[in-house]
Amino acid sequence: MQPRKLKPMEGALKTRGIVLAILLLNAGVGVAQVTHVTVIPLTDSDIKLLRQDIQADKDDIIKHTMQFSEAEAAAFWPIYKQYADQQRAIAEKRFAVILDYGKQFDTLTDDAASSLTQRMLQVEDEGQSLRKTYFPKFQTALGARRAAKFYQVDNRLTMIVNVQLASAVPLIP
Repeated sequence: MQPRKLKPMEGALKTRGIVLAILLLNAGVGVAQVTHVTVIPLTDSDIKLLRQDIQADKDDIIKHTMQFSEAEAAAFWPIYKQYADQQRAIAEKRFAVILDYGKQFDTLTDDAASSLTQRMLQVEDEGQSLRKTYFPKFQTALGARRAAKFYQVDNRLTMIVNVQLASAVPLIP
């Protein structure tokens, strides 16, 4: 009897399952380890450097990934410029929270932790509100499918920046 040939999707799921099992098995190894964190407060220049990794290339990544027609580009970029300006304003608030956290890291009280968390939740709400506000504008410019694709690209770029920031910000001890 010949082994059953996996369909492409079954093979991918099987591979992902194996990778997940390996990661979960290895995760147990790190649980018993204790890490001592020494924190150096983040400065404005530190944050600026973290942001530059992706921000400088963001327009090029969008342009390359979306492959706009001339008409789409003419409709998209003016809307995107407004959107990106508002994203940057929200990002500045996020960085202010991170800087405040860095300044208080060694002396963080429950009240300060609560305040910082509330501020970060507000920033996240503003980001989500911005995305909701601009989707109809992008949809008008590009159509629903193309606007949804842009949001996928934008979301991935945002996640990359957030992962970079998260990796630089230590957890509360």
